[in-house]
Amino acid sequence: MHHASIRTGNIHRAIAFYEQLGFTVCERFTTGYTLACWMEGLSSRIELIQIPEPKPALDAFADEHYVGYYHLSFDLTETTSDLPSWLKNLQERFTTAHQSQPEQLQPLKVLLEPTQQQIGDRIFEVAFIADADGLPLEFIRVLAKLG
Repeated sequence: MHHASIRTGNIHRAIAFYEQLGFTVCERFTTGYTLACWMEGLSSRIELIQIPEPKPALDAFADEHYVGYYHLSFDLTETTSDLPSWLKNLQERFTTAHQSQPEQLQPLKVLLEPTQQQIGDRIFEVAFIADADGLPLEFIRVLAKLG
């Protein structure tokens, strides 16, 4: 996959948010009438597109009847040995960044604290957070392979 595209109400807040996750802007451009950029990090690439006059996003995480794209998922197996500690450090980074840039960053919103889940023959640690526009982001880490 080349990239995942995210529409945002404020590209500057979205960039600041994803920078806290370790992404960096690699290309800035316009898409006809609005600002956009590509960011790279966590072994992936995202595209942010600012939407003029944005409407609030649907709550894909809480609405059990929601149909459509649900979330982006980032595999942290090679990045961290402990998802709960990684998330705690991320929360601390967001709190510190919010104190110095309250207009750009809010404290991190955790949608699901790290939990274990078996999928097929693997046991995963799974956590969800909300991005700057409230969109769910999943972070997974392989704990074990069964059998």
